[in-house]
Amino acid sequence: MRPILRPMLPALLLALPLPAAAFTAKNGMTAAQVGPTEIAVPFASGRADTSYWCAAGDFAERAMGLPGKTRMWRATPQPRRAGLGIVFTLDPAKQAEGAGISDFGAGPDDGSVSVSMAIASYCGLPFPFFRE
Repeated sequence: MRPILRPMLPALLLALPLPAAAFTAKNGMTAAQVGPTEIAVPFASGRADTSYWCAAGDFAERAMGLPGKTRMWRATPQPRRAGLGIVFTLDPAKQAEGAGISDFGAGPDDGSVSVSMAIASYCGLPFPFFRE
């Protein structure tokens, strides 16, 4: 490197835009807060809807610091178009009607999932989980 360029290198590097720190969930998907109560999970090829719930729940707990009992709803209506991610909300008034996940067990039957359930139920090992 030329001696004249060496002192300018740090200044040039500082002038370049730095990428925003993205949150990576336990399942490898990314998530970001896009509003006061909204979490967006971008499209990832070959992923089931439950993988998006996992990423949103993991983001809510680890990035936002919310307790496990916090309820989440899907804000993106079903069916989502190919190549689009899913937006989740913590505000029941912003939920997409009929776009919740079917679950059996305790808790309200309003299409919501608790943050802890999203992580415990949907961030598990993929099937088949046996080794070859």
